[in-house]
Amino acid sequence: MSDMDFAALLCSRLCHDLVSPVGAIANGIEILQDEHDEEMRVQVIDLLQKSAQQTSNKLQFFRLAFGAAGGFSAELDIREAQSALVSFLSGTRVDLDWQVALTSASKQKVKLLLNLCLMGAETLIRGGTMKVEMDNNDGSTEIVLSVTAERIILQDIVRKTLLGKVAEADLEPRSAPAYLAASVAKEMGGAINIEDGDNSLVIRATGL
Repeated sequence: MSDMDFAALLCSRLCHDLVSPVGAIANGIEILQDEHDEEMRVQVIDLLQKSAQQTSNKLQFFRLAFGAAGGFSAELDIREAQSALVSFLSGTRVDLDWQVALTSASKQKVKLLLNLCLMGAETLIRGGTMKVEMDNNDGSTEIVLSVTAERIILQDIVRKTLLGKVAEADLEPRSAPAYLAASVAKEMGGAINIEDGDNSLVIRATGL
């Protein structure tokens, strides 16, 4: 797949995730223009504030997960990634258990970490716990993402893409983050494995 084609997929995914909160802002402004009831205006303004915050949270997260945050610096502060993830998950039913031992990491490792977190959160369709671990072992970095819930759904296309078992022609916007994660792991000489359990799922990236 060409870089241009993949960029188009990633842009489509980004637009899909932003269209709801941005659309809510547009609708709210339209209502305010014609609404004169003070109580209703207060409710609409509250909706606008929440939608604007949600949009901002998503953009900050995607800036690190998809973009080139940090300019030309070699490493990023892990606290920035944690803050972006916490904000991204606010308002969801995902409980984050952050157990990352490192204080900084390369931009590529942070990108991989956040894309795995994105996919982990999306498996928890009814909420649950997502434990995030990242540490250096024997000269390489390991990322372990563990989700637990009564119901966990990892879409087949995402699973296959993470494991490098999908044809490029079958890629679509929803699996673009998985392709990015798999590509970053491969570029660093690592590998991604998935372990299924009872009410649990573990995504492990090793050899980074």
